[in-house]
Amino acid sequence: MDALILAAGFGSRLRALGDSKPLACVAGVPLIELSVRMAAQAGAERVVVATGHRAAAVEDCLAALGREIDVEIASERIAHYSRPNGYSVLAGASRIPGDYLLIMADHILNAAILRGLVRCGGADRGVTLAVDRRVADPVLDPDDATWVRRDARGRIAAIGKTLEHYDAVDCGAFLATPELADAIRRAIARGRPGSVSDGMQILADEGRAATMDIGDARWIDVDDPRAHAIAEDWLRRRFREVLGDDWRPRQWRHAA
Repeated sequence: MDALILAAGFGSRLRALGDSKPLACVAGVPLIELSVRMAAQAGAERVVVATGHRAAAVEDCLAALGREIDVEIASERIAHYSRPNGYSVLAGASRIPGDYLLIMADHILNAAILRGLVRCGGADRGVTLAVDRRVADPVLDPDDATWVRRDARGRIAAIGKTLEHYDAVDCGAFLATPELADAIRRAIARGRPGSVSDGMQILADEGRAATMDIGDARWIDVDDPRAHAIAEDWLRRRFREVLGDDWRPRQWRHAA
């Protein structure tokens, strides 16, 4: 299994912690390192990281990490990283021949979510999105969340940040097939900006966008200082939910 991590953007809302969001630390660990380790916990043997803003620094971090863990890490640098995140998918997916886990570098997820996604493939879908039905969770930022409305089968009917009617929220983790990159290309050709959600909507319209309900599992989008503080507390207290039993950050490996 391959994984693709999107780590190209500016991260302006987290600028207080540095000028590179993927390198911002949660409980002393850079977000990009957490993302790679989460992918490895889910069974990924190779991780492609789409880099852009502060690409060289992020790639140096990945090179150091690659010397520590038994996972192949490759970088794909995005020249025009101010474009929507679908362009990062197009670049990264060009190096992946089959299905892959797709993860946003600023999302921290319970390991069970990604392991569940790995088991969700099937010929009846082009993509599966992890969704959370707790749409009133106070951890969420309603102004930044990507909302999802599902049909009676649990397939995506509509997805976007401005939906008026929805029953779930996008957790920022997908099991993607090559159909997702193709759908993003088609969305751009139709005049859409080129976000991941633009491609997802095309697959939804074709009945090819499935969902996986995460149930009680936890996740967080580390997008601003408030979310960062919540993530710090969660990771320090419940690190096994994210990182498993085999690894702890160096500076607190002896913590209870």
